[in-house]
Amino acid sequence: MALLIRLTRTPVPCCLVSTQLRVSCFCRRTVTRRNMASNPTAADTTRFDFLVIGGGSGGLAGARRAAELGASTAVIESHKLGGTCVNVGCVPKKVMWNAAVHAEYLHDHSDYGFEAGKVSFSWETLKAKRDAYVTHLNRIYRNNLDKAKIQTIQGRARFTDDLEPTVEVNGKKYTAPHILISTGGQPTLLSEAEVPGARLGITSDGFFELETLPKRTVIVGAGYIAVEMAGILSTLGSKTSLIIRQTGVLRNFDSMISTNCTKELQNSGIDMWKNSQVKSVRKTDQGLEVTVITKDPEKKNEEEKISTIQEVDCLLWAIGRQPNTSGLNIGEMGVETDDKGHIIVDDFQNTSRPGIYAVGDVCGKALLTPVAIAAGRKLAHRLFEGKKDSKLDYSTIPTVVFSHPPIGTVGLTEDEAIKSKGKENVKVYRTSFTPMYHAITSRKSQCIMKLVCVGKEEKVVGLHMQGLGCDEMLQGFAVAIKMGATKADFDKTIAIHPTSSEEFVTMR
Repeated sequence: MALLIRLTRTPVPCCLVSTQLRVSCFCRRTVTRRNMASNPTAADTTRFDFLVIGGGSGGLAGARRAAELGASTAVIESHKLGGTCVNVGCVPKKVMWNAAVHAEYLHDHSDYGFEAGKVSFSWETLKAKRDAYVTHLNRIYRNNLDKAKIQTIQGRARFTDDLEPTVEVNGKKYTAPHILISTGGQPTLLSEAEVPGARLGITSDGFFELETLPKRTVIVGAGYIAVEMAGILSTLGSKTSLIIRQTGVLRNFDSMISTNCTKELQNSGIDMWKNSQVKSVRKTDQGLEVTVITKDPEKKNEEEKISTIQEVDCLLWAIGRQPNTSGLNIGEMGVETDDKGHIIVDDFQNTSRPGIYAVGDVCGKALLTPVAIAAGRKLAHRLFEGKKDSKLDYSTIPTVVFSHPPIGTVGLTEDEAIKSKGKENVKVYRTSFTPMYHAITSRKSQCIMKLVCVGKEEKVVGLHMQGLGCDEMLQGFAVAIKMGATKADFDKTIAIHPTSSEEFVTMR
């Protein structure tokens, strides 16, 4: 991998990095690499030690680790290698966010003494370079699989009615004693019955297909995807409206984050439609016409207000995601799912059918690329290295929302801590300030921070922040919290001055 990085001179996303493992003697004795062996009951079925359905982050991580441990492995993928993260998620999204950050800095140039003159922006140039980078990553994935001697099978998999768990792809059958489902998820799009004209809109997948920057955008949703898309489009110059059902965004985050992010979106010029829902969409000669219903739930007797947003170039639905299980025929295999279609797994990624496992977004828990990667690798160690206790700890997972400014959060929210530990056992430290960067800029943005502590020892169980640099700030604090750091440990740490991060070790 080091050689690869030197040759490409570009950072490789975390989902591509794999640590070289030393295969134990146990594995060398018990796992035999087989390229193809006939099933006694089905001579036309190709057999592997490990069969992975879905070539996204979790599936590829599990496959590569299993191959390193001596297992004959195959990956089935119906689209492009890399899954959501590489193709229509984290990677291209971060490129677009970086471009938006450039736009923000351009506003500040004169405050720092630079006369940049008129600057133009080309969405087309950015898209071409972004797409080329993604294609480059697709090739890296394929090369990595080839180097690991993992067979890549292109097509859609469907479980058959054979006695032994078997999948069929393009008329050919494949089986293994261990089959991993890692098919991920896809954006939810409302039906025409739910909202007439809904299909005139796009999802986050469609965002990456836009050939030009929309002049007028309407985004529906209050989650992190809606927040990120709204920030990117608005900052790059699209007049943006955000339609949310309640009064704030990111309602599953700490209340401080939800309140502040909502305020930042409004301060940036985004038109916020609170307590609102889309009633219908229709196409006109000037673009889309979006009809919106607004009603404050606290005002019971108030009539619904109906409004229209005219001349919309882009309507983007960011209303959630659903698992990719359609067509897999997992029900016939006895694989249980929840009411939303997510595959139910235990702490070890086992489904209700022995020999079939699931990781990543298809399970509906902690929908994050590094989580899927870690779960896939832990599973491989359990199955092919004899580490029977190998499983992922799903607690205290750090995550970043690439809003403007970015959000970093790890651990329990204040409300979660109070609910689980009792209000009398919870102490909260918070601060807000203007980052030094904005001390001399006309454009202002606050930095907010909160520590959630429990017990007499004031163990830090939650850390939440939004502000310039918070995305890169979180990882180190997440390590400390995972190790059980207390408020006293934070206090004993010398501050780095002048930075925003020093505020976490000087709170009182």
